[in-house]
Amino acid sequence: MINIGKLNKLKVLKRQGAHIYLESGASGKVLLADKKLPENCQVGDELEVFVYVDYEIPACISSVEPAISRSDAPPENVWERHLAATAKTPLAQVDDIAWLKVVSLNYVGAFLDWGLPKDLLVPFSEQHHEMKVGKYYLVKVFLDDKNRIAATTKIDSLLSDESIYFKAGQKVSLLIADRTELGIKAIVNHTHWGMLYPNELFQPVTKGQKIEGYIKQIRDDHKIDLTLYQPGYGKVESLTDNILIRLQENKGMMMLSDKSPPEAIYAAFGVSKKVFKQAIGALYKKKLISIDKNTIRLI
Repeated sequence: MINIGKLNKLKVLKRQGAHIYLESGASGKVLLADKKLPENCQVGDELEVFVYVDYEIPACISSVEPAISRSDAPPENVWERHLAATAKTPLAQVDDIAWLKVVSLNYVGAFLDWGLPKDLLVPFSEQHHEMKVGKYYLVKVFLDDKNRIAATTKIDSLLSDESIYFKAGQKVSLLIADRTELGIKAIVNHTHWGMLYPNELFQPVTKGQKIEGYIKQIRDDHKIDLTLYQPGYGKVESLTDNILIRLQENKGMMMLSDKSPPEAIYAAFGVSKKVFKQAIGALYKKKLISIDKNTIRLI
């Protein structure tokens, strides 16, 4: 079964002149629409491609001047639909939320650059506010009732504030959203809202940035608290090894200590000051290091 708006692995069905057709089961053949075709591609080879529904006007109509307003647009039943594919991977697939730039506007809506030759449409009905060329927006990609790929800026109603399915310590993908009085909101796995608090941030983040994170906890009200470093002592054990390696590489001395600022610690090891202090404390107890005001030294 083909998933429209997603990456699919399809076999080459036939080559016909400058065209490649891919197998699609009951849906019929799929045209590989790329102008530059894969080299040495043979019938039976499997390609990973992004599948979409392409629309075009028959030749007898396409010679007419292009529409310049909504009322001048060709009626929908004039357009011919067919499955098409590309070996290029878009910046977002169906059900993904992404930070994309508006590149043009016309009578049907705004068009976003999503890494494919044909831009992604945000219809006027799916715009929370009027969109402007050159600006970036958080959008969710979806299939409409005619299997056309489109996007919407109305994402709040599509994301849940609460979850009982995530577990503390679980690794997740994050998309940075807006700053609030409490911290920074982030979209978790394209499905939920979570919160990064200032004491969990040891690196600059920007809206639209994709980053890996972890579930810190699910609160009693089922809201999600996030962290950018792996919770638990397993992180400490891994860090102790890294600290020892770094000390050996630097002739047994490091210009960091338990008094160093969190930003310096994160820049060196990518962890919070709390985790760093646990790690050097464990090494100190084993009498492997000494800790001064500004330095750590191998014993």
